[in-house]
Amino acid sequence: MPNKTIYVSDDDLPLFQRAQELVGGNLSGAVTTALRRFIELEEGRQEGFDEIVLRVGHNGARQVRFSGALLGEWNDQNDERMERVRVFRTRKGKIAMHAQYANWDEYPTDPKNWLNDLKNWRRMLGVGEQDWGDFIFVVVDSLEELKGEIPDKLYQRVADIADRPPVEDLDI
Repeated sequence: MPNKTIYVSDDDLPLFQRAQELVGGNLSGAVTTALRRFIELEEGRQEGFDEIVLRVGHNGARQVRFSGALLGEWNDQNDERMERVRVFRTRKGKIAMHAQYANWDEYPTDPKNWLNDLKNWRRMLGVGEQDWGDFIFVVVDSLEELKGEIPDKLYQRVADIADRPPVEDLDI
């Protein structure tokens, strides 16, 4: 197996020592894992993809992470609930749909503390993180599988751009 020598500055030595502790002594494995992750993220970024972190489940109790590009978003509020639906193209060519459905009768309020209730109003108006309701995450092979599952206007908007590259390089 070929050897490579990496020179580490004195200031960075604690970082390398901590990485070696975390992997049980195999510093080469830690460096290789970190380089793989760096290359994956950087190549994705150059191709127009971002690291996406989304809430999943009731009240967003869990999170999922993937590399993707937002294709379209739709928001609606009516007398019964708030809805937010987003569609992404993943780096591996799949389509991911993330939706939040929050019924107003489940809206978190605190009648004993009006300051907390003010914070909730800020969330409802889109200021800060929306963390109530049901968060759904679905990955499909093609956009056609979402037809009828997402609002028609969003489907049409996403269908118009789904087959285009994430980033169009212009020579202008």
